[in-house]
Amino acid sequence: MEPAEAGAGEAAPGPAGVHEGWFRETCSLWPGQALSLQVDQILHHRRSPFQEILVFRSKTYGNVLVLDGVIQCTERDEFSYQEMIANLPLCSHRNPRKVLIIGGGDGGVLREVVKHPSVESVIQCEIDEDVIEASKKYLPGMAVGPAESLFKESYYQLMKTALKEDGILCCQGECQWLHLDLIKEMRQFCKSLFPSTNFREPVQQLSQEQVDAMGLKYYNSDIHRAAFVLPEFARKPDTVQPGELLLQNAHGHTTLNTPNLV
Repeated sequence: MEPAEAGAGEAAPGPAGVHEGWFRETCSLWPGQALSLQVDQILHHRRSPFQEILVFRSKTYGNVLVLDGVIQCTERDEFSYQEMIANLPLCSHRNPRKVLIIGGGDGGVLREVVKHPSVESVIQCEIDEDVIEASKKYLPGMAVGPAESLFKESYYQLMKTALKEDGILCCQGECQWLHLDLIKEMRQFCKSLFPSTNFREPVQQLSQEQVDAMGLKYYNSDIHRAAFVLPEFARKPDTVQPGELLLQNAHGHTTLNTPNLV
């Protein structure tokens, strides 16, 4: 395993999660389990004013971005996340024109959003400039994961005030295997903020020619519909029901909209 290049700013000690050539991810959000990737080379490691940033080249998943010890994305499979979180809401809207991206400072979601010809403007907000710079160098075209605040009621209240009358909000909804309690909590407070909606049928159905022209590797209209088919344990009355206000789909995204918002 080769050492990292020296980075500008405050240098961080060796990555705590890397031992004997393997990166090991553990987190209180998924107790009792861990994920390991073999490290070929540490490309970047430093502490920004906000978090510890690690980028390493793995043996099998390409370059990997890690923030505070938690994997955010890998080159091997990032397109599945980016395409779903961007195209699912955009294809649920008849004429999306203005888009706000919170996070994703290195451009993965932006890459997908600008493939839609109706989109006229995009505003992107990323708190950590160091993540942007590291991603530009080592992770071109990829986007970072969500922050804890994006699961709080206050976040959705702010988003409600920002949405236009026919606006749509799509964000990370976490994992149905590990976070059903969090999903239930989100559903409860979102139900008080947003009217009931259903996004299971795409408003814009992409032809195969459009899918090919956009260079999509994951999203299509059939995947859009299938994303809202939940396993039985997630359909129980005390968790999330498909077709209700908060649609926790099988790909871990939450989709909301606000018709009649003044």
